[in-house]
Amino acid sequence: MRTTLSRAIAKRNGFVFVDWVAYARFLPNMAQFEFATATRIIFGSNTATELPKLIDSLQSKRPLVVTGKAARYATVLQHLQGPIIFEVHGEPSVETATRGLDRAKSNACDSVIAIGGGSAIDVGKLIAVLVTNGGEPLDYMEVVGRGQKITKPGLPFVAIPTTAGTGAEVTKNSVLSSPEHRVKASVRSPYMLPTAAIIDPLLTVSVPPNVTASTGLDAFTQCLEPFVSKLANPLTDAIAREGIRHGAQSLRRAFENGQDVDARQGMCLCSLMGGLALANSKLGAVHGFAGVLGGYCADAPHGAVCARLLPFVITSNVKALSARDPDSPLLAKYDEAARIITGDPFAKSHNAVTWIQQLCDVLNVPPLSTYGLKKEDVPIVVEKASKSSSMKGNSIVLTDDELTSILMQAL
Repeated sequence: MRTTLSRAIAKRNGFVFVDWVAYARFLPNMAQFEFATATRIIFGSNTATELPKLIDSLQSKRPLVVTGKAARYATVLQHLQGPIIFEVHGEPSVETATRGLDRAKSNACDSVIAIGGGSAIDVGKLIAVLVTNGGEPLDYMEVVGRGQKITKPGLPFVAIPTTAGTGAEVTKNSVLSSPEHRVKASVRSPYMLPTAAIIDPLLTVSVPPNVTASTGLDAFTQCLEPFVSKLANPLTDAIAREGIRHGAQSLRRAFENGQDVDARQGMCLCSLMGGLALANSKLGAVHGFAGVLGGYCADAPHGAVCARLLPFVITSNVKALSARDPDSPLLAKYDEAARIITGDPFAKSHNAVTWIQQLCDVLNVPPLSTYGLKKEDVPIVVEKASKSSSMKGNSIVLTDDELTSILMQAL
């Protein structure tokens, strides 16, 4: 008979009795874990005004500012001395990062500030370490690059997100597209963790509904996948739980009313917590697929791809766990996530799937075929996705047939 959490913790005659051997199964990786994040996190409305003081404390005289559109953030940047602007448009690529690196070097920049969405932040953190470590992006990229290790700290790096999505302000990797290889891949190192992250929810109120939806769905997924990752630990669980709750309560509200500051704050917390969790317990099959699909569906918003895949991945993982590892404590965590998401104390994983599908309908998430993915692409996508770094955190190793089924349903 499978041990359940209710059997591990029992209440009799007003006293709580714990079967610690049984309870330990619900604390995977308890024996040892690590947790790393940005050196400093500054959260709250109007905190972006602290940027000049922060840069002064870093003794930076010539920062490189990596941003999507500098004019939009003029009030944030106006008191900086000698900034060099580098604009990033669209998804970041190897070529984009290379151009930014050249700009930083040619102007002898002594720090990097990234203000914008995940694209600007990913490019900024990579430039910061490449200035001090030398080489080019492909020297350090996983999967498609040479996979060299970053061995030195980068320039001081400050991340200021203006969307609630990737959590890149507290992660240790940079995701770039390589059009040549038709895939997105990461450069990853503890040296890429930002020196400081400033999260100001007021910077997100002007984000349009479609971007709010896409980035928010990414943030929500990045809380849920680490929670049910086989590499989760008690600290990431605590953070992911709160992230899931904030995302479930805030995303639809932020989508329907961008001026709802409470909802924007909730989504900024969801994004931050997702970044904290994934950086320390990995993601899963959703992001294992999404990185590869970024090369096949160039115009597809990353969060929309994640959201389309998420219900089918949950269903497949729960089915596979039930069949091949029925005593896994992750099954109970899927049900717990469902209770957090739906607010129903009796919810099971399938209720979370229904809730997510209904949210995707409200947020206008289309099938993957909308972005040009074809049935004939599925085998090569499955092959590449099965080797991705994110897949290593998935709740259980899925077979090629199971991965194929997920992708076919998402088409």
